[in-house]
Amino acid sequence: MLDTNLKQQLQTYLLNLKRPVELLVSADDAPKSLEIIRLADDIASLSSLVSIKRVEGERTPSMQVTSPETDTRITFAGLPMGHEFTSLVLALLHTGGHPIKITAEQIEQIRHLPGKFAFETYVSLSCQNCPDVVQAINMMAAINPNISNVMVDGALFQQEVSHRNIMAVPSVYLNGELFAQGRISLAEILNRLDTGAAARQADALSEKAPYEVLVVGGGPAGASAAIYAARKGLRTGVLADKFGGQVAETVGIENFISVKATEGPKLVANLESHVRDYDVDIMDNQKVVLLTRDGLYQVELENGAVLKSKTVLLATGARWREMNVPGEQEYRGKGVAYCPHCDGPLFKGKRVAVIGGGNSGIEAAIDLANIVEHVTVLEFDSKLRADDVLQRKAQSMGNITIITQAMTTEVLGDGQRVTGLHYTDRATNESHHVALAGIFVQIGLVPNSEWLKGTVEMSGRGEIIVDNQGQTSLPGVFAAGDVTNSAYKQIIIAMGSGATASLGAFDYLIRHSED
Repeated sequence: MLDTNLKQQLQTYLLNLKRPVELLVSADDAPKSLEIIRLADDIASLSSLVSIKRVEGERTPSMQVTSPETDTRITFAGLPMGHEFTSLVLALLHTGGHPIKITAEQIEQIRHLPGKFAFETYVSLSCQNCPDVVQAINMMAAINPNISNVMVDGALFQQEVSHRNIMAVPSVYLNGELFAQGRISLAEILNRLDTGAAARQADALSEKAPYEVLVVGGGPAGASAAIYAARKGLRTGVLADKFGGQVAETVGIENFISVKATEGPKLVANLESHVRDYDVDIMDNQKVVLLTRDGLYQVELENGAVLKSKTVLLATGARWREMNVPGEQEYRGKGVAYCPHCDGPLFKGKRVAVIGGGNSGIEAAIDLANIVEHVTVLEFDSKLRADDVLQRKAQSMGNITIITQAMTTEVLGDGQRVTGLHYTDRATNESHHVALAGIFVQIGLVPNSEWLKGTVEMSGRGEIIVDNQGQTSLPGVFAAGDVTNSAYKQIIIAMGSGATASLGAFDYLIRHSED
């Protein structure tokens, strides 16, 4: 099942086991069951502390990672390969007593959660965001025996997915009820389970001493800015809703100079690791709502906390642009999706549409065409804007239809899920209907700057206007990355602008040291 190289790596990891781990395997004669048996055999052959027991589980095929000593339970329903192989490796290590890399406060918080929590996390193995959620809940399950988690491969358990009307991943169920959909961090999960956590956290944040540079945003621009500020010896803090930003949702990255190819989650992990090498106070899972000044700049958070700083660097990035048509919000997560790599496998054998004919739209169409029955691409303009090589590839595939001058006017559904859409032919003004099960929206980005309206000067599109040092219209407030009026939105450009803005902030502090 595992190749020689992977076995060698896994054997090295399993040397960290401190106590026995038992694999409870539920399997029949189906091909995926035979694969999970071979996977379990491979794992057990690499460590004397790993044993296998055949059981009749709730789902087949499945493999439960458990500890006879602690009675913790982490289950994988389906074959945990692809993006989820790391989740399996961590489950083995954590169940086997290897230290869990979260704060001591979080460990104690998890250990003392009252009640029983049975999580089920539905994923697709091509989803780059799903492992973060699976691993967060698995860590909780490895700490507290009253918490369990089952990773469910939605593509393998289609009947279950259909019954629960799951059309987006990750989808997390808690004790049989929908708990969360999409990316959710460990901190967010704990805040929801422990109702007093947010207030305690707000109090702790408000007590922090003022910063010299406070970065708002944890994407490439924010990470770069924090590193440059810390290297200058400045007291630096980073506020991030989710560290990594949009990059965490990017699959293939092939234009990051000096790195031939990487993936978004891997780059985000490297970014965070690099930032943590410096004396930077990272405050994740924090949403900023207001920026004011009273001597020092004051940054107010959604939870009520207020942080102070001599300078502020805004790097809040951008998010997927929405169609803003009737039905879009009603069916978001019920057929309307924004991540084809994450949610595409849930539409296997069905008809879908991609809205947008740029690079991201045509790339999505090509990827989806290998999974679904048919893809209809709707482009507002009279021609596609994607690179020629992508256009030729899409046109060579027999199950992609491209329609230009198409303005989507409505998303249709039956109350539970998407059933189609209406669009208007801009050349003839005729209205058309397309029957389908999913709509993937790929029409660009919107800057995350609404909370700054009336505070700093912005373009008509909501981009923060900056000078050649990254300074905004407010002295001492800088900005970088996709939230600004930069000509191009690229990872490497965002990093460069983060460095520029950070150096601009340093220069500002030198010149205003007595203010």
